[in-house]
Parts: sequence; structure tokens; C-alpha cells
Amino acid sequence: MNGSADAPRAPGRRDRMPRALRPFRTTQYRVLATALALSLFGAGVWLIAVVFQIKRDGGGPIEVSWVASANAVGLVIAVLVGGAVADRVPQKLVLLTVEAVKLVLVAIIAVLALAGALEVWQLAVVSFVIGVADGFFLPAYSALLPAILPADQLLAANGFEGLLRPAVHQAAGPAVAAALIAVFSPAAAFAVISLSQLAAIGCLLALRRTAVRREVETDRHPVISLVIDVRDGFSYMVRTPWLLATLLYACLIVLVIMGPFEVLLPFAVTERTGGGAGSYAVVLAAFGLGGAIASVVVGSLRLPRRYLTIMNLGWGIGSLPLVVIAVTSSLGAMAAAAFVVGACYAGASVIWGTLLQRRVPPHMLGRVSSLDFFVSLALLPISMAVAGPVGELVGYTPVFLVAALVPPVLAVVAILAARMPRDELAHPLDVRMDA
Repeated sequence: MNGSADAPRAPGRRDRMPRALRPFRTTQYRVLATALALSLFGAGVWLIAVVFQIKRDGGGPIEVSWVASANAVGLVIAVLVGGAVADRVPQKLVLLTVEAVKLVLVAIIAVLALAGALEVWQLAVVSFVIGVADGFFLPAYSALLPAILPADQLLAANGFEGLLRPAVHQAAGPAVAAALIAVFSPAAAFAVISLSQLAAIGCLLALRRTAVRREVETDRHPVISLVIDVRDGFSYMVRTPWLLATLLYACLIVLVIMGPFEVLLPFAVTERTGGGAGSYAVVLAAFGLGGAIASVVVGSLRLPRRYLTIMNLGWGIGSLPLVVIAVTSSLGAMAAAAFVVGACYAGASVIWGTLLQRRVPPHMLGRVSSLDFFVSLALLPISMAVAGPVGELVGYTPVFLVAALVPPVLAVVAILAARMPRDELAHPLDVRMDA
């Protein structure tokens, strides 16, 4: 059972509903998708509110690096344990706990900001704890999705998630934050985040609990069991070439891209174009729009035959438009480049999420999802920490040129090293599962 109150389609009948919309037949998925949208909206508002709270207090890229790297450190520290927990504890409880923690923390930040007592170190501490919370949220969500949807609807569901992340996290959230900051202050944006988290909790309370899809040993100490679970996840990763190569490749991409994009981009946009929060929001919105369109398109199709090759090349080649960010002072050109980057990255990520849910055994999915975040984000704190100082030392242009030109080379190396073309032909995922 997948938790839907709707009757299944009769065998042999052609399903006329668009592929991208079929997951919404399932009531539990509609509830989960709404909660995810609210949570991502709050995270998108946070992106802008933090940057302009720091700018309001006289800070710059270095202070933004501190806060961003604190979040990344929290995520990397917690995500392995989060994956093991997601394979042992009902995922609904994990998601509810995470959202409740974030609600309390952001509410405290909002009160401090309204009182004029908010300092950078407080933002960094809260950002760290939010990173820890996300380290539990991400594997739990990834493990829950296949428990409520059939396999042939996972690509569409991941496509919708891919739509939400750019449209809500990178577009709607930042746009609302920019408007609130322009009219009121960053404190108002923090208050709105609290409201979105509260609404997400309300949705999750309505979600039906799903059973853990594995036998959990009870004869070992819980800590020992968690350590063994984490070890088993690493063992699976090491003996699975396509998984290991993709994660190591992603780790290096994150190192060269995420710091510049998260830390330096708001300053590159505002300083070169002469704009403010609205200009930065325009670039993020373009990134989000590109990702949204690509996610819907990819989610409406079957997985491609060459899914590993297309996915990795999508991430690699998708970085090339960052050359435009490196050299232009035109807001329109920056927005166009961000649109293409968002489209390529989101389309590849939809394939990646579905690939994990289709090829990883269900009892391992939480741990492998956590390894996805852990390995690929292992260098994220370094990227965040050094982006600000390096950008101030050498300028924005060299940093964005490296971010643009290194990933395509890494993509080719990963594809060839893991023999992905042979692997994807031996394990096809484009089998037609419905009419």
C-alpha cells in the first residue's frame, strides 16, 4: 500500500493523466509535497535574509562565509547519523522533529533581529544547528518517498521536487525576502520563515506514518548499531563504481562551485550592477526558473537510456555559463547564465534522485542518501570558508572562471573511470512500466 485513498488504475487501461502529475493521485504524497514546499520556501527566505542582515550590520563576504560554512559543517557532521536513523526510525517522526527545531531557532533569530540585538556569531550558531537538522531531514525524505509511491512515479515526484527547489527555494523565497527587506527589514523576513515552518509542521502532522522497510536488530547497543549501519553504507558505496565515482566527482564540483555561488554571487551582482537585494533576487529567480522548467520536462519523461552519462555531463557542462558571471556587469546576462546553470543542474539532479531510489536496495536507501550528501558535501565547508577571503584577495573573475571550467573536465574523468556507459547499458532503467 502507498497510503493513497484512490483506487489503482485498472490493468491494461491507458493512463491519460500526464506523467508528471500522477504522483498527486496519492494523498500522502500531496501532504508531503506541501510540507516540503513550505520548508523550502522558508529556506529560500533565509538565504536572502542572512546576507542582508549581515550587510545591514556592516559585514561582507567574510562574515557571510562564516555563517554559510557553519551551516555546511553542521550538515556534513550530522548527515551520516541522519541516514542511519532514517533507516531505523519512522521518517515522519524525523521530519517533524527537524521542522520543530528549525521553527524554534528561526523564531529566536526573528526576535533578536526585531530587538536590534542580533549578531553574526548568533547567526552562525543557528545556521550550524539548522545544518545539523537538515542532515536528518534530507535522508528521511529520500527514504520516505519510495515508501508512498510506486517505482514508475518516482521520476515524476523527483521532477516536482526539482521544480520546488528552484521555483520556491531560489525564486519565490528570495523574491519575498527581498520585498520584505525593501519595505521593512531582514527581521520581517525571519518572522515569515517561522510562519512557513509552523505551516510545514501542520502538514507533517497529517502525514500517515509508514513502516521502516528493514528488520532492526534489538540485541546490540543502539550506538553500536548506528556505527555498523554507517559502515555498511560506506561498504556499499565503495563496491558500487557508478555511485562512488559520481559522489567523488560531486564532492570536487561542490568545492569549486558552491562557495562562489553562495558567498560571492550576491556581492558580484550588487557591486557590478549597482543593484541591491532585488537584483540578487532576479539572478536567483532566473536560476530557479531554469531549474523549474528542466525539472518538469525531465520529470515528464522516462529515464534516458544513457542516464549516468547524461546526468554527469549535465552537471559538468552546466557549469560553463558561470564564465558569464565572471566577466559581465550586465544583470540581464547574469540572469541568463543563471537560468542555464539552474536548468542543467536541476535536470541532472532529478535523474540522480530517481537513480538512487531505483537502484539502491530499500533497506539501504536512507544510508546511501546520507552518503550522497556527506561525500558530495564533504568539502562544502571549505568551499564556503575560503570563497570570501579568496574572492577579496584575487577578485571575483578568477574564482568564477575556475568554477566554470573545472567541472566539465571532472565529468569526463568520472564517466570514463567508472565505465558508466557500460554500466548503464547493463542496468537499464528506461523500461516502459506503464501505458
